[in-house]
Amino acid sequence: MKPQRIASALAFVVIAASALTACSTTDETSAGSGTVNWWTWDERQAASYQKCLPGFQKDNPGITVKISQYGVGDYFTKLTAGFVSGAAPDAFQNSVPLLGAYAGQKQIMPLDDLIKKTGYDLKVFNIGVDSWKYTDGKQYGIPLDWAGAAIYFNEAKVTEAGLTAEQVQNMTWNPDDGGTFDDIVAHLTVDKNGVRGDQAGFDKTKVATYGIGSLASGDFNGQTSWNSFVSTLGWRMGDKPAWPTRFQYDSPEFVKTLEYVRGLGDRGLMPAYGQLTVSGSQQVGSGTVAMIQGGTWDATSITKIPGVKVGIAPTVKGPKGRSMISNSNANNIYVGTKNLDATWKWVTYMGSEACQSAAGVDATFLPSIAKSLQAAVDAQKAQGLDLSGFVNALNNGELWAAPPTANGQELADTIKPLFEAYFSGERDKNVFGEMAKKTEEILAE
Repeated sequence: MKPQRIASALAFVVIAASALTACSTTDETSAGSGTVNWWTWDERQAASYQKCLPGFQKDNPGITVKISQYGVGDYFTKLTAGFVSGAAPDAFQNSVPLLGAYAGQKQIMPLDDLIKKTGYDLKVFNIGVDSWKYTDGKQYGIPLDWAGAAIYFNEAKVTEAGLTAEQVQNMTWNPDDGGTFDDIVAHLTVDKNGVRGDQAGFDKTKVATYGIGSLASGDFNGQTSWNSFVSTLGWRMGDKPAWPTRFQYDSPEFVKTLEYVRGLGDRGLMPAYGQLTVSGSQQVGSGTVAMIQGGTWDATSITKIPGVKVGIAPTVKGPKGRSMISNSNANNIYVGTKNLDATWKWVTYMGSEACQSAAGVDATFLPSIAKSLQAAVDAQKAQGLDLSGFVNALNNGELWAAPPTANGQELADTIKPLFEAYFSGERDKNVFGEMAKKTEEILAE
């Protein structure tokens, strides 16, 4: 699960003709009929997937689909409670770190037999399939979307600095001198006396505009912070692409990168860890920062700040090119569903070009099907938003999959305080060896 990509809405939303009974159907139903309850944590995706209902119900007139959304603070708690009581939804959106727990506890269903029986073709997907294979080699998820990172910049701040959008969109980086990324961040940083971060007399204690929003993060995979930097050195989080035995936090490449990132704060070029508590869009909109690195899911909101024109740039190009971790969300089916046939029809329809293109045009998510992704890009281009960089990242092989792991929640809970201690200055770089060792212990449990 990528916590920073999950929406934080608190309301419970039902997208259906009648009120949701928060459980799967209680009686056996005939094939191709009945009610399917499907859950997501994202209110925007809930609204987008509503666009799939007319097409699905035209092909399946005997099936009613109820789409519901819970804020992330409640979502996984309610799922767990549903597993215990036998009242979980028939199918639900899930994120990779929870695969190990749910499959290991046999709360979600392996889908291989259904795939074979119905001839469902996983080759329709361009990304995400392998992320949803458990340690038993079976497929537990049907991909829905993928996410990565991008750089969002205040175009007026860039112009005022005498820079161009093209320069921002082609930033290079290395851990030794920071490349053109470092030059641009320094020049975009301005103190309260109007002195820029690369000029004599710059006062790092009185910054009016930071060149970049914080790249420090307590998140264990750093998707929207440090990851897209260290990844350009060839670093990967796990010692294996799937089900790793340790996270490589103690590698020289990682340590050097994190020291560089923390140094940006020490130099006054980015906010100190925890200094700014408002959203990235508010930081850019207020002029507090000139650029932020955010999620691909931020594109349609952050580029619509009233009165502020925001451009989109790809992540930095490092010694080994551009590279970023990509998280994949997918549909899982609850083992206790009482209406498997109808549930499978809905899940596979969601994993079709027809549904992904219909729902994807809102760009509330990036479809895992390339043709549907292109449809989303084309629709947004007509509205003045250029998302072509995300297609390029997929087509150019710049993405690497977040590894499915055992004990994902324990990893997150254990590693976050150590990252926070490092970025707050309470710990130095010796913390990374400790972090790597702890991941080895947790993954071995």
